[in-house]
Amino acid sequence: MAEVLPLSNRQLPPRRSPAEMLVYSTVRIECDYGGGGHGTGTGFFFAFARREQQFVPAIVTNKHVIECATRGAFHLHLRDASGMPSITQSERFEIDNFQKSWIPHPDATVDLCVMPIAGLMEQANQLGKGVGFIPLEMSLVPTDQEFVELTPLEEVLMVGYPNGIWDSKNNMPILRRGVTATHPGIEYEGRREFMIDAACFPGSSGSPVLLYNTGGYYTRDGGFALGGTRIKLLGILYAGPQHTATGELQIVAVPTRQEVQAISRIPNNLGLVIQSSRLRYFEEQFMQLVPKPA
Repeated sequence: MAEVLPLSNRQLPPRRSPAEMLVYSTVRIECDYGGGGHGTGTGFFFAFARREQQFVPAIVTNKHVIECATRGAFHLHLRDASGMPSITQSERFEIDNFQKSWIPHPDATVDLCVMPIAGLMEQANQLGKGVGFIPLEMSLVPTDQEFVELTPLEEVLMVGYPNGIWDSKNNMPILRRGVTATHPGIEYEGRREFMIDAACFPGSSGSPVLLYNTGGYYTRDGGFALGGTRIKLLGILYAGPQHTATGELQIVAVPTRQEVQAISRIPNNLGLVIQSSRLRYFEEQFMQLVPKPA
């Protein structure tokens, strides 16, 4: 009888589905905060300023995730023999002066920041621990016209670490499905944001929110694109409306710290998402660092 190996001892096939690739696009962020306290959040890998095989590797998350963090840590997959992220091998990397390692978006109302990680990757290579990940990139960010062509109700996928939950043995995130609750291309409350109908818990801050259609999807004119696939980075989760135990409605950043609070806040399964077009600012800055091909 053929032997059936446990999944941890198997190698994934070389051709991977979009979902299998997306689980290698995020990273669990662990923070030690000044004055005590710990928290977790979500970041995702992004290839800025891609020119052929050259790009600036970075991690994207929310400003409030890393605010006041004196030390941080990432759990990164190592590369396997094929150069892809290993399903079984990962390493924890710690960084001092964590908050200072990030570049914030200049607009104080935009809760985004990025950390270039070329130096971290080189450090890992020198230790013989090459890291592996599959970054998102600007080709996945919808154009202004593509945002307009979407409908108010679209299927979305959110990848991250809600309540810090993850598959710690295999360093894998949690995937959650939902739908848009407002039109992704229309500025919610006058801000370049939109809402999703999905469970958003502490630790989900910084999660990428993707339009995820495989096998077909409905078009704006009511037709159905059979066999069509659409995968686009619509935005980044950062906050959500919550009710207090007294019934008051508040909009709060999705917290990263797990701590006792005097006021109980009850999520109502809605999340506020920063439109991915906000990443264009960082793209323009990093584009100046990558030389044009001869």
